[in-house]
Amino acid sequence: MNLPASSRLQFTPDLNICRILNGMWQVSGAHGRIDPQRAIQSMFDYMDAGFTTWDLADHYGPAEEFIGEFRRQLAASRGQEALSHLQAFTKWVPRPTRMTKELVEKNIDISLKRMGVESLDLMQFHWWEYRDPNYLDALKYMAELQQEGKIKHLALTNFDTEHLQIITEAGIKITSNQVQYSPIDRRPEVKMVQFCLDHDIKLLSYGTVCGGLLSEKYLEQPEPRGSELLTASLRKYKNMVDAWGSWSLFQELLTVLHQVAVKHSVSIPNVAVRYILDRPAVAGVIVGARLGVSEHLQDNARVFDLSLDTEDYDRIEKVLVKSRNLYQLIGDCGDEYRR
Repeated sequence: MNLPASSRLQFTPDLNICRILNGMWQVSGAHGRIDPQRAIQSMFDYMDAGFTTWDLADHYGPAEEFIGEFRRQLAASRGQEALSHLQAFTKWVPRPTRMTKELVEKNIDISLKRMGVESLDLMQFHWWEYRDPNYLDALKYMAELQQEGKIKHLALTNFDTEHLQIITEAGIKITSNQVQYSPIDRRPEVKMVQFCLDHDIKLLSYGTVCGGLLSEKYLEQPEPRGSELLTASLRKYKNMVDAWGSWSLFQELLTVLHQVAVKHSVSIPNVAVRYILDRPAVAGVIVGARLGVSEHLQDNARVFDLSLDTEDYDRIEKVLVKSRNLYQLIGDCGDEYRR
């Protein structure tokens, strides 16, 4: 499979990424058992298909170790040059506490060792408690480690616009912020997108297909009970759908997305991903990869040949305007994690 040139983005001067990133939350244990050998083989399949960019975290189970083992096997079978085509973006999610250079460096070193790299492509920092201002110290120490070569680029995960501004005004260069962004959750459009455009910060979007709820599988289906939502993703995003609107309104959205998908000979998830990829400031969309269990490489590839027109956007918008205002209900990006 050869993805078109439109599948790539010059994310930074030294990082050219696939605009659909392979999300590794699914190996954390909350989505069922993953066989390591099958997972690594599946990573080769993703790489060969052109999906070369991975999103992971220090707390996603063995995700960092998987990247390390994949890198070892890739270099052994295809040479060191093959590693230059792989991008792996991890996260550090510490418990709020007093931050020292020693503590920060220790944790960065753990990720470096697990992933088998000398420098992290992108370190995406998450902080649970804004009332604890030590996040600024952590970022300042990470900026020092960036100068020392252990981190190539600094980024954030689930920071709101107010605190992204505080960090920016502190003189810390942020490459991207990873936020929940989907046809259901358009909170980034209230404040975040414009701030990012003004400060050359990109958005990486997750939750774009709502853990699989935005798919043909749930079209014209009764509302699932809790016991029928078998993964952490489905449970999480069903709660988001409940906040957004009723199941009947969700069915109305699925129907319209299905009509648009049929028109373009693609799938509902394709339409949802394309819809967000086309939004301002969005560099890429993270799509979960259940390595060795299921893959959607052929389907995901169709996103890059899909072009939505004005009629498509108008039809989708007519449904979305009927929903509740999630920004008023929840707050800005990431506020659901700090309530």
